[in-house]
Amino acid sequence: MARIVMKFGGTSMAGIERIRNVAARVKREVERGNEVAVVVSAMAGETDRLVNFCREASPLYDPREYDVVVASGEQVTSGLLAIALQAMGVNARSWLGWQWPITTSDAHASARIGTIDSEKLAAAMAGGEVAVIPGFQGLTADGRVTTLGRGGSDTSAVAVAAAMKADRCDIYTDVDGVYTTDPRIVPKARKLRYVTYEEMLELASVGAKVLQTRSVGLAMKEKVRVQVLSSFGDAPDGGDLPGTMIVDEDEIEGISMERQLITGIAHDKNEAKVTLTAVPDRPGAVASIFGPLAEANINVDMIVQNVAHVGGSTDVTFTVPGAELARVLDVLGRSKEVIGFQELVHDTSVAKISVVGVGMRSHAGVAAAMFKALADRGINVLAITTSEIKVSVLILEDYTELAVRVLHTAYGLDATDEA
Repeated sequence: MARIVMKFGGTSMAGIERIRNVAARVKREVERGNEVAVVVSAMAGETDRLVNFCREASPLYDPREYDVVVASGEQVTSGLLAIALQAMGVNARSWLGWQWPITTSDAHASARIGTIDSEKLAAAMAGGEVAVIPGFQGLTADGRVTTLGRGGSDTSAVAVAAAMKADRCDIYTDVDGVYTTDPRIVPKARKLRYVTYEEMLELASVGAKVLQTRSVGLAMKEKVRVQVLSSFGDAPDGGDLPGTMIVDEDEIEGISMERQLITGIAHDKNEAKVTLTAVPDRPGAVASIFGPLAEANINVDMIVQNVAHVGGSTDVTFTVPGAELARVLDVLGRSKEVIGFQELVHDTSVAKISVVGVGMRSHAGVAAAMFKALADRGINVLAITTSEIKVSVLILEDYTELAVRVLHTAYGLDATDEA
């Protein structure tokens, strides 16, 4: 017997027929003798509809009441799935976030999970009951409903799995696993059988949409084994088609001694490039730029400072999420006198391309191979950032798909065998 947490996203819950499909998958796990908890998202499009209601009611809505409204989408699907399971003869009930409870911080609309009281749930599951849990929500210390931010149901599922000491957390989506890159761009992209926590964390943070970044970070911290697989389609024996396991690096090394140098390539078009010209070349100048941005909770990615001009000034270029550009321009505009820059130039027609792989730790020349492959196709690099297992470059958006295809081939990811 295993203890499994199953999470189903919005497309999996989009309508009664799909909810019945989910119920059938859950029933199959129960019939295998497993203890099962299910975390569900709202129906596809429902959260957007609820968000728009809040905006129509008041552009300056109270975030505490916003959470009450948007959390209702998951409450609906958890109740419907419990009903569908009961109709199939499965002992099931829904557990709302306040019934455990799942406690969170009081940062409404972007709360972080603090503690989960798993005693009641564990007793129910040990008695053969399937627990159906609405994702994306929790409760503050003073009893207010909170939500975890978009994609927060992934984080809910991993947190539940950690609290319940589950053997595995299965994340069901509309894709059947993690691929070496977006298969819509590269038809030869391969589904990966195993990806390390670190690699998945980097891939999620640089544009891969399979898992929410916070959920991967939590899985790595709590050592929760996560499997990504599809809600649509079954194996010939009636089981689920194999997905991608997100696990510790030691587990992968025990399976395969020789792994691919690069695990995957991600792209993100939601980038904006900002350049401040003629910034005084003096101590504290850079701090005067990024301090106000940090205070406004704006994340900055790539940073390039040019060689000082004659006359003691320099240009500073950096990237931010495209959705944050308006706030960046406002913050820097109000700080112009303190910073002392001459002109603020911005460009949204850029994209970030990233190559990720733990093999970079022990192999030289990964970045050089990337730069050469792009140069051979006439693709100019505008900015660069690196980590121990990632190299990212900023390029013109028009070259995004070409760059992904070129790099996928350059690193030998077009091979037919799975990693």
